[in-house]
Amino acid sequence: MNGELKDKVARGVAWSMAEKIGTMLLQMVVSLTILRLLTRDILGVIAVPSAVVAVALVIVDSGFSQALIRKKAPTPGDYKSVFAFNVAVSLVLYVLFVALAGPASRFYGMPQIAQFAPVFFLQLPIGALCAIQNTIFVREFRFALLSKVTFASSLVAGLTAIGLALAGFGIWCIVVQRVLQAAVRTLLLWWLSCWRPCGTCSRQPLREMAPYSFSLMTTDLISAFYSKIPQFFLGKLYPADMLGSFDQAIKLKDQPTISAMQAVQGVTFPALAKIRDDAPKFAESYRQIVMVVCYAIFPIMLGMSAVAHDMFAVALGEEWMPTVPYFEAVCLAGLFYPAAIIAYNVLKVKSDGPLIVKLEILKKGLMTVIFAVTIPISVQAVVWGLVAIAFCDMVVNFLATTRFTSFGTGRFVRTVLPMLLTAGAMYAVVRLTGLAVPGNALLRLLAEVGAGVVSYLLLSALFRLEAFGEVVAIVRKQFNRR
Repeated sequence: MNGELKDKVARGVAWSMAEKIGTMLLQMVVSLTILRLLTRDILGVIAVPSAVVAVALVIVDSGFSQALIRKKAPTPGDYKSVFAFNVAVSLVLYVLFVALAGPASRFYGMPQIAQFAPVFFLQLPIGALCAIQNTIFVREFRFALLSKVTFASSLVAGLTAIGLALAGFGIWCIVVQRVLQAAVRTLLLWWLSCWRPCGTCSRQPLREMAPYSFSLMTTDLISAFYSKIPQFFLGKLYPADMLGSFDQAIKLKDQPTISAMQAVQGVTFPALAKIRDDAPKFAESYRQIVMVVCYAIFPIMLGMSAVAHDMFAVALGEEWMPTVPYFEAVCLAGLFYPAAIIAYNVLKVKSDGPLIVKLEILKKGLMTVIFAVTIPISVQAVVWGLVAIAFCDMVVNFLATTRFTSFGTGRFVRTVLPMLLTAGAMYAVVRLTGLAVPGNALLRLLAEVGAGVVSYLLLSALFRLEAFGEVVAIVRKQFNRR
């Protein structure tokens, strides 16, 4: 990357990561507090409607946000047309899902779904109202502002949810948390943004962006649906408490990985789009992003897997200990997620939409086979299936990018392998520390975390990992700016 763009990306990632880390820690505190106050079967009930919302949000956006980010000079008419489209689709989906809540609650044997559906699905129209403001801020690299908005909305919703949980409102504390977070975020973005719907609203901008947008929507929709298939099927085939354990294991694993990758993805997509025609610079930037992100994610994923038993014992208690085997295994899927997402970003920048759709069809064919084999066996089998799926996703995405960049398989392995071996050595140190420290789970957890952090940093410095030097340089530059 050129110097100015690299600084923008570094600052953007720094702010996004600060927000994501702060928001992640806040969400973990809220989640752990709520999990202590609620049972696994209650959390299983909310899993299915949450999966529906995750899929529906992709339809609401329909890929137009990414198309606006990619477009060189969107007009007021472009923004207004997409805004109207998003709001209209969200209202249609809201009415549809509320109408289907009754039959769904009977199908799953969960009558609570019909009771809270009219409130819970308000996330769709509320989220659609601020999509354009968010897109404009991303185009302008105003990630510091977005970071503050996200953290503030999470804080307000989180504190409210904890209060409701302590007051005994049960599942409603989660419903209110989700809707309130979306509402506060929307209000703040409207207040802070100068954009208001203006210009001509017509179908022409939508038609122009549709080939690219709908290609992205198709892939994102398939991806979102398939990522929630276990929740849809496990909710019918297994007891609600097992679904609750599975769903929370996935969410606790996702909080650091998705938080980090959303920060990186939101910044690097517009940055890579700016240098898409400079092949050497693009390939080297791609390599550096993979290197730095994997350096940060590998120890987190392996570390959480290593300390899972003591972490659950300290934070959640006996009620949630059946979740530990799921969590230990699913953390391994997080090793492959970063490279897969970064490669997908590269494909969005360099390739045409139909290629992305074809790759998604291939990957989802593999997922269908894996789910068909694992879902009838057991929940643990599904978890290991998710690990295999994450690996396949990374391989397919990366191999597809080799058509467009000079960052090939050999360089990828040479870039990632040293960090994976270092994180693996850290994992061994943490497990040995757990065996060596008897007695109190809290003391053992603190010792494991300390040993993991120290050993990873020492090994990184000892073997002079390139990623370690790059991260240190980025941190120093950001610190010197202050």
